[in-house]
Amino acid sequence: MAYIERRRVHDADAHIMEPPNWLRDHADPDIRERLIVPQYANELVQTGDAGAGDSLVPNDLTAVFQRLAERHRSEEFLADEATDVMNRKNFAATGSFIAEDRPRALDYIGVDSQLLFNTFHNSRLFEWEHPINGQPVDLDLAYGAARAHNRGMTEFCSVDERLLATCYVPLADFDRAAAMAAESIEMGAAALLVASGCPAGHSPSHRSLDRVWRQAEEAGIPVVFHVGGTGALIDPSYFNNGLPIPPDFHGGEENFRSVDYMAIPFPPMQTLATMIFDGVLERHPNLRVGVIEQGCTWLPSWLKQMESAMDAFGRHEERLRDLSITPGEYVQRQVRVTPYPTEDVGWVTDQVGPNILLFNTDYPHVEGGRRPFERFERSLGDRSENVRERFYADNFIDLMGSAVHALV
Repeated sequence: MAYIERRRVHDADAHIMEPPNWLRDHADPDIRERLIVPQYANELVQTGDAGAGDSLVPNDLTAVFQRLAERHRSEEFLADEATDVMNRKNFAATGSFIAEDRPRALDYIGVDSQLLFNTFHNSRLFEWEHPINGQPVDLDLAYGAARAHNRGMTEFCSVDERLLATCYVPLADFDRAAAMAAESIEMGAAALLVASGCPAGHSPSHRSLDRVWRQAEEAGIPVVFHVGGTGALIDPSYFNNGLPIPPDFHGGEENFRSVDYMAIPFPPMQTLATMIFDGVLERHPNLRVGVIEQGCTWLPSWLKQMESAMDAFGRHEERLRDLSITPGEYVQRQVRVTPYPTEDVGWVTDQVGPNILLFNTDYPHVEGGRRPFERFERSLGDRSENVRERFYADNFIDLMGSAVHALV
């Protein structure tokens, strides 16, 4: 018996947990040694290889991951795999880093597909396509790291057609971005992952990036944002408050807390509004955009704010007069968003309609919770079965286009 027993459910946000040398193993030799190995700490708490609250990185990560792989193959682990699929988190979860095991996780969870993202590299990929310490962007590193990421993602997802790979496209350079989009699509990308923060030196709506959006549109796959692809969310001085740093979901210091949680929606709100006002969605009416793991409660006020901007500036800005429909209509037609399990999906749906929100588990991350389906069901309350069908399946199918044609 699967965790979710609905007839159709697609998971719009799930992750792989990259082992230490994952990016290096997939990189070209000329940049391999320049790629940073992730610093594992609290992500290993659930495995027993690091104690609760222990922020020290194990001395021998290779040995740690060998032990983890052996544990995943043990009779004890396999005996409880189905019943514990939503309880085991991070590297302790089925199929978190062993690709061949991931199809079992989908069966046990009860989802028809998962859109997969990296865990440790979004912020690094963003940093590599921006100036660091006043130095110009190293485009060879930025695009080489993206290529390594994309090879790793598509290789992991190749074991099952239900696993949908996101491939990263740095927007730092117009020509290289267009080439990387083409390469990613050829590689088998189900979605093009771009930073939800602004590229270095130009707007995400720059006309020279139309070659990226056009390729996604023609391939019938979406462009997606994901939390982490923004750089610093807020001024770090907000945390200098004379109080101890509170633990995050994992018990450590490297993820989100209440104060920076409040800023998570700001980059996608600004980036999407800019793309709408500057006509990107007007020029590419079949392009779909997914906003993943950046919440949804901001949607109603953001839509109203864009209406206000149109009222205030529509008579004076030619770009706004050139839009054929309202900002809200672009969003209804082309934008899809994942909520957090702690958000009131029913209330947001009442405000923005049933065609935008997407079910997701965040598997195997701790912050996705052990019972996301039940939490979403409670917040949906007495909404109709049609609303539920949109949330659990149809909105995802609309977002993903050709990437899920074989699955529906």
